[in-house]
Amino acid sequence: MNLVIVDYKAGNVQSVQFALERLGVQATLSSDAETIKAADKVIFPGVGQAASAMAQLKARNLDKLLPTLEQPFFGVCLGMQLLCQHSEEGDTDLLNIIPLPVKHFETELKVPHMGWNQIENLRTPLFQSINEQEYVYYVHSYYVPVSEYTIAQTSYPEPFSAALQYKNFYAAQFHPEKSGAAGSQILKNFLAL
Repeated sequence: MNLVIVDYKAGNVQSVQFALERLGVQATLSSDAETIKAADKVIFPGVGQAASAMAQLKARNLDKLLPTLEQPFFGVCLGMQLLCQHSEEGDTDLLNIIPLPVKHFETELKVPHMGWNQIENLRTPLFQSINEQEYVYYVHSYYVPVSEYTIAQTSYPEPFSAALQYKNFYAAQFHPEKSGAAGSQILKNFLAL
């Protein structure tokens, strides 16, 4: 399998790469358009701030390329948010692949939402062999509301999208690479799509 992790200097690519290596899978790190287009599957990690991540994508013309991809695609954490329309974080226009907003948590609870929390209402083969109420690991201050594209949700304290699917684009707000056995299974499930 030709697996590419998009390396645009705003993603935690090493953690994802190490998680894949633990599964016996080698991935290529690349920001090259031809390499990404030729991939069988693409993983799009992200950490940090939406506006700076979008600037990194635009500097590499990836903002034009990524929406055109047709192979299975998996956005992780900020990578999920970047697939959406617009973020309240820095009033930032995003890739506009999934027609949803990204909002800031307005809660009495501590923000960022950080640590282990449960996922539920699991749908699609991405969550095959994953139990309802399984714990996964989060670090985020912004969220995507529950919608028709939600394939898993978490509450903090209100429900939000833990994972999304739109066409060939899958995404998780949590970090599967830091979510133990459940996260490893979710990565395996993506690789099997």
